[in-house]
Amino acid sequence: MPFVGEILKYRSVSIVGLAKNAGKTECLNYIIRRLPLDYFNVAVTSIGIDGETTDQVTGTAKPEITVREGMFFATSEKHFRQKHPLSELYAVSDEDTALGRVVTAKALQEGKILLSGPSGAAALKRWMGSLKDFGIDLILVDGALSRLSTASPAVSEAMVLSTGAAYSANMRDLVGRTAFVVELIRLPLYSGPQPDVRLSSFSSLDASSWKGRRVIEVEGALTDRLLQTVKNALTDGEMEVVVGDFTKVFCSQELYRAFVRRGGRLSVRMKSELLAVCVNPVAPNGIVLDSDILCRELSQRIGLPVYDIVKNEYEI
Repeated sequence: MPFVGEILKYRSVSIVGLAKNAGKTECLNYIIRRLPLDYFNVAVTSIGIDGETTDQVTGTAKPEITVREGMFFATSEKHFRQKHPLSELYAVSDEDTALGRVVTAKALQEGKILLSGPSGAAALKRWMGSLKDFGIDLILVDGALSRLSTASPAVSEAMVLSTGAAYSANMRDLVGRTAFVVELIRLPLYSGPQPDVRLSSFSSLDASSWKGRRVIEVEGALTDRLLQTVKNALTDGEMEVVVGDFTKVFCSQELYRAFVRRGGRLSVRMKSELLAVCVNPVAPNGIVLDSDILCRELSQRIGLPVYDIVKNEYEI
């Protein structure tokens, strides 16, 4: 039962896919099937829409989400009316989404659901806080495409990452790009003195006023444009750039490497705990990568076990 035991150590875990069809829903279902619900209260939601039988973009089949008896779940009014097992209604949020208010319910039997919960990280955080009276031990958050904000340590304590051929059908490129995301997730916590300069994505990028400073804190997103300016200001010695967390980094791998070679360092105020990486070797266009090679090469690059959940379903 790989990594599920680690999940039980945290109160909130996000399952995040690096692309559509990267195996995120399979990973979520795998976790749900193996949680010890006889003594553990679990709630699940999604920041996007998940549980549909067909992908609305690619037209390919998608795995549905199955909740077990006793699990709590949050979804929109529309999807709650459309599809859910026999459930007990616990709460209806005052916050509206495009699909109506968010409904929190407890499944009284196993069944398939459509998940479409809080529409953003702030709303998600408020919903998580509303569960304090329900005796919830663990909250699972199904992250939407390109919304790594659900994996922010400001929202969830830990995360499981899903990647695969849908992210890149070239194995070398897939391993490299995924390993870079893992590297960002593992950025060290900042523990130094008060930063010399604070910048935002909208700050004037005239570096003359802060050239030669050693620590710069970026409020908001670290973009290529901002990092390029910081890199150009690195004339002697080292410089450390501090961001809120890894989800605020929006710079290319090439520029980040050039910044590090120049003597730069990147650190974070809050850090997520990466519990596992799962892969889907099948792309929507039919390309299939060798699962064993993919898991082995990615594991060697990141120093963590990598799992093909579907392939190993009955082997582990």
